[in-house]
Amino acid sequence: MPTELAYRDDAYTREIAARIVSAAPDGVVLDRTVFYARAGGQPGDAGVLRWDGGEMAVSEAVKGPDDTVLHVPAPGAVLPEPGTLVAAVLDWGRRHRFMRMHTSMHLLCSLIPGAGVTGGQIAVEKARLDFDLPDPPTKEALTEGLAALVAANHAISETWISDAELDANPTLVRTLSVQPPRGSGRIRLVRIGDEAAPVDLQPCGGTHVRATGEIGRVEVIKIENKGKANRRVTLVLAGE
Repeated sequence: MPTELAYRDDAYTREIAARIVSAAPDGVVLDRTVFYARAGGQPGDAGVLRWDGGEMAVSEAVKGPDDTVLHVPAPGAVLPEPGTLVAAVLDWGRRHRFMRMHTSMHLLCSLIPGAGVTGGQIAVEKARLDFDLPDPPTKEALTEGLAALVAANHAISETWISDAELDANPTLVRTLSVQPPRGSGRIRLVRIGDEAAPVDLQPCGGTHVRATGEIGRVEVIKIENKGKANRRVTLVLAGE
């Protein structure tokens, strides 16, 4: 049975009641979860599962078989029994930081229009995107552009389209190495800004803040040459 992804409805839900479907050393499966499973360069969430008489620290959530989410137990953790009702509680500080960084990466894409994204990664301290781009802007220009987009406090929303609609609009896909998942009949689009003239609009399954002003100050600290036309842009949440 697929795990219900409650964070898709509200990325700000920090805790949810769920029932244990199965429990093994490689991961605990719940019927529903607020934990984002590692994908698309975004780390999986960490936190804790609590039940009457016990708790299990979750080191990271990862994808499991048949569209399930595996909540990987921390070393030495006691596993709950199948059928147990638990509270699944996020490490909210970690999650919210990833939400801010992930949204910053969308803004970075908007400042480099037309360049395909060849890779990306979010970590606790920094994030990076790789672009198919021989002549990138300077890090100072990108930092200034990000500051303006954050200050504008653009709203962030989502919508869903069909596979056929995406096929009819292939320029929505910025990533060259990873394609949006298909097969469910619909694809999630994340929009930053107004519907009529969005700052950024592309398929994405990750978690984001509600408005760009929530990100705070962002700084591009490095632009590296990673090949003939591949440029790696690294950003940080400045002052943190």
